[in-house]
Amino acid sequence: MDVFEAMETCRAIRYLKPDPVPEALIEKVIHGATRASSPGNSQGWDFVVVTDRDVKQRLADAIAPVVGMNAAALDSPGVSEGERRMIRGALHLASHLADVPVLIVCCARKIYPPQDPQELFVWSAVYPASQNLIVAARALGLGTTFTTFHAVAEEAFRSILGIPDEVFIGTTVALGYPDRPFGPVRRRPVAEVIHRDRW
Repeated sequence: MDVFEAMETCRAIRYLKPDPVPEALIEKVIHGATRASSPGNSQGWDFVVVTDRDVKQRLADAIAPVVGMNAAALDSPGVSEGERRMIRGALHLASHLADVPVLIVCCARKIYPPQDPQELFVWSAVYPASQNLIVAARALGLGTTFTTFHAVAEEAFRSILGIPDEVFIGTTVALGYPDRPFGPVRRRPVAEVIHRDRW
């Protein structure tokens, strides 16, 4: 698939079939992630691939209290239909987290620059890798979405997955075969975001 076609149709997929994803495809999307740029080519990323249903259930249980509170946002005044769809999708994903075929927790270490490592460079490594991962997955016909589930239960995620304290958790990506169609992403026109020579 052409890379631009993949990016144009890389919609967040929060409804996934329970069908397992072959290990070769999981490794291929991780391979794509590691083709990303990183500061000084430091490559400070690591990926925790979760396929064990019991482990996924423990993660789901850890986020359940916060996710339940967010359900109230569906009835908040001023929430657009698009936002409601997104919230419903996120609630569906959270309540079916144990059935998601693969969770990939994208992590990074503070290692750059070597003489004075700074947190800024953690994010400039983990986010490009995460973006590469979801575009690679789309090219392979796999659906993904970034989640912030780890942010509401970070201590539990670290404990359950054995992630060391010094390792930063950047994104948690749900991966599987889509149960809803891919489609065009909705983005602002390029003309609205370009500033030529100055702001």
